[in-house]
Amino acid sequence: MDILFIRPKIPKESKTLRKKLFEVFHPSLTFEQISSITPKHCNIDFIDERFKKIDFDWDGDLVAITSLTVEAKRAYEIADKFKSRGKRVVLGGYHPSALPEEAKQHADAVVIGEAEETWPQLLRDFENGKLKPFYRCLKPPDMKSLPIPDRRLHRGVRFSAAVQGSRGCPVRCEFCAISNTNYGHIFRSRRIEDIIAEIKTLKEKYIFFLDPNITANPSYAKSLFKEMIGLNKKFKCFGNIHVLERDEELLKLAAEAGCSLWFVGFETFSQEALDRLGKRNVVNRYKTAVRKIHDYGMEIFASFIFGFDEDRKNVFETTLEKINEIEVDIVSFSILTPYPGTSLFLRLEKEKRILTRDWSKYDEDHVVFQPKNMSPYELLFGTEYVRKEACSFNGTLRRLLKAKRMEVILKIGRRPFLYL
Repeated sequence: MDILFIRPKIPKESKTLRKKLFEVFHPSLTFEQISSITPKHCNIDFIDERFKKIDFDWDGDLVAITSLTVEAKRAYEIADKFKSRGKRVVLGGYHPSALPEEAKQHADAVVIGEAEETWPQLLRDFENGKLKPFYRCLKPPDMKSLPIPDRRLHRGVRFSAAVQGSRGCPVRCEFCAISNTNYGHIFRSRRIEDIIAEIKTLKEKYIFFLDPNITANPSYAKSLFKEMIGLNKKFKCFGNIHVLERDEELLKLAAEAGCSLWFVGFETFSQEALDRLGKRNVVNRYKTAVRKIHDYGMEIFASFIFGFDEDRKNVFETTLEKINEIEVDIVSFSILTPYPGTSLFLRLEKEKRILTRDWSKYDEDHVVFQPKNMSPYELLFGTEYVRKEACSFNGTLRRLLKAKRMEVILKIGRRPFLYL
C-alpha cells in the first residue's frame, strides 16, 4: 500500500518573518511518530507543503493530512482536490479532532485524538475495504511503548532535532489547544532510558523538546536532565515559571545537561487574569524567577497574550514597562485565540462573541472574537504596537542593553537561529 503524508502550509497572510524562520529551525514530529507505527509493507511519501509543492497526480492509495486550526482551510482544499481525483483521504490533527463532523465533509475518515492506537486499525480496515468514518482515541497511548520517531521522512540538513519525552499538561488553561483535548491534561512520559538512547542517535547538536510542559513533573524532569549530562547537546524546552522559580535543583541540573533556553508562558501581568485561568504564576515573583534562571546561565523566551477579559486599553503600555523591569531575553506577543475544542471557544460562542469562523485567521495575529474592554481594532493595533517596540531588532537590543545582557546580544549575533 502506498501512503502520502501531507502537512499543509500556513496561509501567507498569517506568516510573519519570525514564524517562517521558526518553521525552518523547529521541526515537527507528527508524521515521524505516525510513520514509526506504520506497517513495514507500506510505502510512505511525505510532503511538507511549507517547503515542497504537492503533486496532485500522485498515484497511490491513501492520503493522510494533519491540520492545526490555522491550516484547516488549506487542508480541506488539498483533501477535496485528491478526492476529486478518486483518492481516499484521511484527516487528523488538532482541528479535525476538535471538529470531526466538519472535517468529515472533506475526508473519507477522520482520526480523532492521538493516533498511536487508531492508525494501525485504520490501515487494517482500509486494506480490508472496511474503512470507518471516524477513529477515536479511547484511551491515552502508552508512552512507554512508543517507538523512536522515523526521521527518514526529513531529508537534508536539519539545524535542530525535535524530541518528545512526555505529553500532557495538567494546568488546563482555558485557551490551550493541548490541555483541552481528551487526554491533553494527563501528564504521561516515556522511559528515560529510551529518550537517552534516542538522543544518542541524533547527529544534530541542538534539540528542541516538544513536551508541552516538561516541568509538570519536576522529579521526572530532574531525572531526565541527570541522564543528559555529558551528552554534549544543547536544548530548549517549555516550562512553568512558578516551578522554575522555586526549584533550584531543577535549574542546576537543566543547565548542566545543556539547557540554553526556556520557553515560558508568562501570559500576562494581571494576577486577576492568571487566577481566573487557573495558572499558578505569581506576577510579583516574575523578576525573582527570571534572575534565578539567568544565574544558571540560561535564557528565557517569554510569551504574552493580549485580549483577556481583564485587559483594558492601558495593558499594552503597562506590559512594555514591566517587560523591561523583569529583564527577560526574548519576547513574543499573541492575540488571544479561541481555538475550537477549548473551553475558551465554548464560552465565547455561548456569549456570542465569536466574530468569524474563517480558520485561516486563527493564527494569533488576527482578532476573531469581541474583546470585553476594547474594540477588535484596538486589540489588533495595540498588539502590533507592542511587537514593534519590543520584538524588532532595535527593540530587542535596547531591552537587552538596559538589562546588561551582553552575553545574549553576542550569542544572537553569532547564532540568531537559536532564538527564533
